[in-house]
This record gives sequence, C-alpha cells and structure tokens, in this order.
Amino acid sequence: MGTVTRVNGPLVEVEGLTGAAMFELVALGPHRLPGEIIALRHDRATVQAYEYTGGLAPGDPAERRGALLSARLGPHLLGGVFDGLLRPLSGAGMWLDPVAPPPGRAEHSWPFKPLVAEGRTVARGTPIGSVGSGSSPPYLVLSPGGAVSRIREPGPCPSGAPVAVIGGVQVTLEREQPVRRALPYDVRHEEPVPLTTGQRVIDLLLPVSRGGTVAVPGGFGTGKTVLLQQIAKWCDADVVVYVGCGERGNEMADVVAELGRLTDPRTGGRLADRTVVIANTSNMPMMAREASIYTGVTVAEHFRDMGYDAVVIADSTSRWAEALRELGSRSGALPAEEGYPADLASALAAFYERAGRVTTLGGATGSVTVIGAVSPPGGDMTEPVTAHTQRFVRSLWTLDRDLAYARHYPAVSWAGSFARDADAMTAAVPGAAQRRGRVSGLLAEADRLTALAELLGAGTLPAHERIVLLAGRLIREGFLQQSALSPRDSFCRPERTNLIADALLAVVDRCQTLVERQVPVAWIEQQDFSPILRAKEAPEEEIAARRNTVLDALERSR
Repeated sequence: MGTVTRVNGPLVEVEGLTGAAMFELVALGPHRLPGEIIALRHDRATVQAYEYTGGLAPGDPAERRGALLSARLGPHLLGGVFDGLLRPLSGAGMWLDPVAPPPGRAEHSWPFKPLVAEGRTVARGTPIGSVGSGSSPPYLVLSPGGAVSRIREPGPCPSGAPVAVIGGVQVTLEREQPVRRALPYDVRHEEPVPLTTGQRVIDLLLPVSRGGTVAVPGGFGTGKTVLLQQIAKWCDADVVVYVGCGERGNEMADVVAELGRLTDPRTGGRLADRTVVIANTSNMPMMAREASIYTGVTVAEHFRDMGYDAVVIADSTSRWAEALRELGSRSGALPAEEGYPADLASALAAFYERAGRVTTLGGATGSVTVIGAVSPPGGDMTEPVTAHTQRFVRSLWTLDRDLAYARHYPAVSWAGSFARDADAMTAAVPGAAQRRGRVSGLLAEADRLTALAELLGAGTLPAHERIVLLAGRLIREGFLQQSALSPRDSFCRPERTNLIADALLAVVDRCQTLVERQVPVAWIEQQDFSPILRAKEAPEEEIAARRNTVLDALERSR
C-alpha cells in the first residue's frame, strides 16, 4: 500500500509502492480511481490517472492492482458503445460513475454453439464455439491450444461461465487483454488487397488496402468527420471500430444514432450490429483519451484473430497527441516542437504499426486497417502531428479547404494526397491502372491549365487545352463529387465507379476527336453535358444510355 504525495491534474505521484512495475495499474484514493504507472524512481511512482482527480489529496492511499491496463473482450462488443477504457456507456446515465460495475454484465446470456468435439486436440487460435443470433459477423471463441476435455452444450451461456476446458484451462466467452501489447499472429502479408470504401475519389485514385494505414489531415470545416462516418457506414470490412478520441458529444451522438438507423446491406439487419463505438468525448477525462486508441486497435486485433477484416477509425489522433502533451508538460518532460513530447513520432509509429493483414495463429486470414484523422491547428500541414504521421502511413487523404468551401464533397485533394500501394492494387485488375492513370492525368493537367487560364484567360488557350479544362470540370462534377445525403450516391460499388469513369472518359475522347476534326471548341463547350454529369444519381442500367445521349449530341454538333 502506497501513499499519494502530489496531485497535479491527471498526474499523481505515489510513494511506497514496493515492487511496482512500469505500466502497472494503481487504484488511487478512497474511490479507487484507475491509474497507470508511467515512471519509476526508487520508491516514487508517477501515475497518470484515467479519471477526474478532484478530491484526491496527498495522504490518500494508493494500491497496486497487479495487472496491466486491459480491455474486457467478449460478445458484448458488437453493437456496443464504450468509453476510452472499454467500459459500457449504454444504461450508464448522464454522469458516469467510474467505480460502478458495468451495467448488465452479470445477468446477460449468449446463445453458444460448439464447433469442436470433446477429445479433440486443437491449436491455439482455433475457433471452438460461436455466439450469434443471425447478426453479422458471429462472435468466435478461440482456443488457447491443447486437448478439449470438456465443451459446453448448445444453448444460453452466461458471460462469465466456462464454455470449455482445453489443456486444463477454463475458456469463457470473455477475457482480459492488455491494450498496449499487440496480439500475436503467424505470418504478415505484404501483397495489398483493396478495401472498398464506397467513395469514388478514394476507390479509384487513392485506394487503401486491407491492413493498410491512412491519415486524413484537414483543417476545421473540411469534412473529416463526415468522410470518416461515410467510410464507417459503407466500407466492406466485417467489423468497424469507431474511436471518437476527444470528439464533441453531439457528433458522437449523431454517429451512434445514424448507425442504429442504417440497414446492413449484407444481412438486412442493423449496421450497428457489426460496429464497436468507443466514445471518449471532449468532456471526458483527458488521459482516457490517450488510452482510447490503444483500446480500439486491441478490439480490432481481437476480431482479426477470428479471421475478420476490421477497420479502426480514429477521430482524431491530434486530440490524442494533445493528451500526451498535457501529461508531458505536467510531468516536466523536455518538450520538443510546439510542446509535444520528444517521443511523439515513436508513439505514432507504435500505433500505426499494429495495422496489417496477417495469417492468424488459427490459420485464418484477417486484417486491421487503421484510418486516423488529423486536425492541424489552422490547417497547418507542417505541424508535428501531421508531419510525423505522413512518415508512417501508406495513404494520405488530404482535405482541401478551397474544395470544402466550394461545397465539393468529399474535399479530398487529388493533388496533395498519395496512395503508395495504388499501383500494386490496380495492376491485378484489367484496365484499372489505365483508368486511374487517365483520370489522374487529366486532373493534374486541368489544374495546371486552370492556373494559366486565370492569368491569361481561357480563350487564349489552344483548342485541345480547352478540352482538357472541360474534361477536368466533367470529372470533378460528374465523378469526384459525391453526396453523403443521396440514397443512391452516398455509396458507390467498384463496378458502378468504373462505369461512371468510363462514360466520362468516352465523352472526353469524343470531344478531343471533334477538335481534331476542326469542330470549333466553343461549340463543344456549349453542349449540354448534364445527362452525363447526373449519371452518378442514375441507376446503373441508365449510365450507358446517358453517355450515348451526350455522344449523339456531340456528333450532331458537327
């Protein structure tokens, strides 16, 4: 038993914790507030508290918990809403009691179905049972490895009851997992496999792979939260872990409500049934914000080990870094640029490196994809969090303020973004590399000519360059812009994306052909392109007809 000697916000100093270890949990004060040891010097321990420390005073007791900061993993995760330490928020009331037991934990039962027979020897990570009532995906109970001496019969099973005895170890539906320790796997795969997001600008120009890493930097008002919510709703991952790291409470409430209303296109059930929401809002304790992203990626690794593709969406890592800066300033750590701790880059790298597509210990293939929003103050892309993050991610989706203010959604800058795995992902699909190359090339050339036209006037440009300007406008308005509120346009399958892109490129090719035939470019620019611009709102079977309508009108213009 130790004694609190100093309290400075979330930083607490304790003396007398004999035998304490780094990152060990400590119960602080009469309310046993949770804290974690972050520094040891002789018999003095520095603890970061994960709850509000008002009322905690020097002389209060502090007790070692003998465990690391851990998350309770189990079938209750899917469809649940939790705080930064993975404690359930559903039914917790307006004000959270940090010492109360999670509501509904003891009395809830789950429909268990065994997948192995007694007497069989199973390897570590092999599914031995499943929990599910038609929701997607089913929760799998994994084996610790060994001979199955007992397996529970099918039927309701309480959360804490054993479902099997394997190698002398009792296996339950729930288990505790340290959040700062990555779960093991067998083999890591390097070849990229595309993850469909349903957003055309991403899936065609800036694709992300399963197990990849993405940063989404953008200033205030550029649409980060809306874009991430769209990906959470429509990406083709099996499980989505949405971490609201320091987000506003009303934004998190909107996310939870929207997920509860949406229908999962795979099963017809609620989309929320395959989503885990970790809501650490801006009015919650700051250091729980620091733990929330580790909690989120641990949950994703847990489902990865079941053979699922999981996506972690962290909004935003800038507020997580602010928690590191807050604790560093209170502990007297030597600050680096803009007051952030000197190990900020290492902390970011440790987070993003937990992504990956792997073969699990049980022989299945699963992945964890990490998408982290970055909120640079004043839109300054050179600030430390943004600059360091770009070093460690495979894709960058930069949100452009000018596009956002022009009501171009999503405001992803095709010029200021990159996808390092794009070439490898498109090489395996016939025609994909050529389609992506043509669209990105036309956009880049149109941007260059737009700057020139603003100085000299579009009328001074040669005819073929004016067609490139027209092509840039058609691609921006008819392809890249995508309404998050449209029932048909909020999500776009890859096949539909390719149809729209090919239709627009066919129109551009016809315009270029007409210019070569000496048709006046002014005449071409005056034609009605609205049918092809509105093709993104039309059924797939109408896209070809709309393309032909525009092509026929262009031929008549000769």
